Amino acid sequence: MVLKTFGWSFAVTALGLVAAIFYGGWTAFGIVAILSILEISLSFDNAVVNAGILKKMNAFWQRIFLTIGILIAVFGMRLVFPVVIVAVSAQLGPIEAVDLALTDKDRYQEYVTDAHPAIAAFGGMFLLMIFLDFIFEERDIKWLGWLERPLAKLGRIDMLSVCIALIILLITAMTFATHAHLHAGPANKAETVLLSGVAGLITYMIVGGLSGFFENKLEEEEEREHEQEEEAKRTGKPVMLLAGKAAFFMFLYLEVLDASFSFDGVIGAFAITNDIVMMALGLGIGAMYVRSLTVYLVRQGTLDEYVYLEHGAHYAIGALAVILLVTIRYEISEIITGLIGVVLIAASFWSSIRRNRAMAAAEGKAGSDDKTEVASGV
Repeated sequence: MVLKTFGWSFAVTALGLVAAIFYGGWTAFGIVAILSILEISLSFDNAVVNAGILKKMNAFWQRIFLTIGILIAVFGMRLVFPVVIVAVSAQLGPIEAVDLALTDKDRYQEYVTDAHPAIAAFGGMFLLMIFLDFIFEERDIKWLGWLERPLAKLGRIDMLSVCIALIILLITAMTFATHAHLHAGPANKAETVLLSGVAGLITYMIVGGLSGFFENKLEEEEEREHEQEEEAKRTGKPVMLLAGKAAFFMFLYLEVLDASFSFDGVIGAFAITNDIVMMALGLGIGAMYVRSLTVYLVRQGTLDEYVYLEHGAHYAIGALAVILLVTIRYEISEIITGLIGVVLIAASFWSSIRRNRAMAAAEGKAGSDDKTEVASGV
């Protein structure tokens, strides 16, 4: 199971590290390895959230997620995206931006640093909306009940998450963005942060709205398919399974979600290297493991067994959203960013284990009590 799920990740790791040696020797090998670990640690929460969505999709779309999806993730976010940042911020053509990334790495990094407030505002607002919609939703299973119960009651207020997100964006623009750090020193980027944050919010509402609409359609199709299967068993006729727009838009939602999670990895990578080739190799290897881990969580049913994992991942998303907004003005170590997500998910995992043990003990005790009653004739 492990080899089947992670086989491609192992192969890409080997090829990527060998390519790094040929490209820049053992120094490049070390940098690529560090970038891979950085990407995995920063994106583990991404895998957990992705698994919650991917488990609703059939095997075909899971394969699409691992093939076409990984091409988008690696070449789109980890290679093309840094170049697009420079092209837009420096008003350069795509070819000029690529040439700049390959020939003048220091200047390339300066352009990316200048674009960071816009990137952080867009990604931060997108991730913040995911977190807010999660904690304001009424759920049967609660991890931190003392916090989640009152928030679920507040969530009954229409558009509350949007209002809170806009308030946070306004505060960010009026505080952190007024002294954003660029390569040339502090600058006022309030307008840029506002526009980028609103764009992130709009993107979430459009993509999330479409995915939610078609997810409902998918559930209706599944009910219809179940009825058709029952009918087929009675009549002996074959069933034509439907693969509609629902799976496609859920796939699209996954890609946008992955892109938002990738912002911190791409930006964090510049703290280690400004070489676009090593960046693409390292982050690409890490992205493969995130994809494989997502599928592994789905196929093993880990989210069903460890019920608080999804909660921990969403709290990590909320922390990451806040960190992205804070980094508009202040530098935060990637180690801290990665550890926060790991600690929150590890805590939710441990809580899930304790819950399962407590339930098993309660069932065992109930079973022994039943046997005692039967033996005594009660």
